[in-house]
Amino acid sequence: MELTLHPLAKTCRVSGRAFAEGDRVISRLVREASGEIARHDVLASEDAGYAPPAFIFCTWAVPFKARRAEENPDRAMKLTAENLFVTLADPLAEPDEANTPLLQFLALMLERKKILRPRGLTTDRMRQVYEHAKTHQRYEIPAGTLDVAFFVKIQGQLDLLVGGPKRAQEPQPPAAPANESGANVSTGRNETATSAGAETSTTAGVPVPPAERSE
Repeated sequence: MELTLHPLAKTCRVSGRAFAEGDRVISRLVREASGEIARHDVLASEDAGYAPPAFIFCTWAVPFKARRAEENPDRAMKLTAENLFVTLADPLAEPDEANTPLLQFLALMLERKKILRPRGLTTDRMRQVYEHAKTHQRYEIPAGTLDVAFFVKIQGQLDLLVGGPKRAQEPQPPAAPANESGANVSTGRNETATSAGAETSTTAGVPVPPAERSE
């Protein structure tokens, strides 16, 4: 899964006020009315004025940090399953229970890709511990069962990761066959054509030789 998505904005979506270092910013991954995936960033103090779209994939809140000069903006715009997981599971991010099913599914995906390594449960057995293979950062995700009910619950979020079901195309009526001259051949009635003085009958477009004439 890879999407092109803008990194954290520099201004609040609601008021247009520039973010300052340390401001608490609430970010949302949403589907716009056009169907496009977008990111909305809003100051926590102005979140009451935010008008959400019809569908929100996930929400997280972090302190604003100005982008470093050496950061690659093109790389920051690539949203993969890996950095979505890292963003939502970041220990500095405020936990949001609504993100838990998505985090559990992302962890499963990344474990199978060897990007995350399971490190067992916490002492209270309520959270699964994962270690990032490259950074060795550890993340704790609420333990859960990924059964049928789980996947039904997160169907909308799975659309982001694997794409929604394709709409079936409406069947088109078959085109009428054409004869050598380019004219359509009738398939519902008999037609009579004359060639070299002999009559030829056609039924459903199939020529029938004329009956032999008596001498």
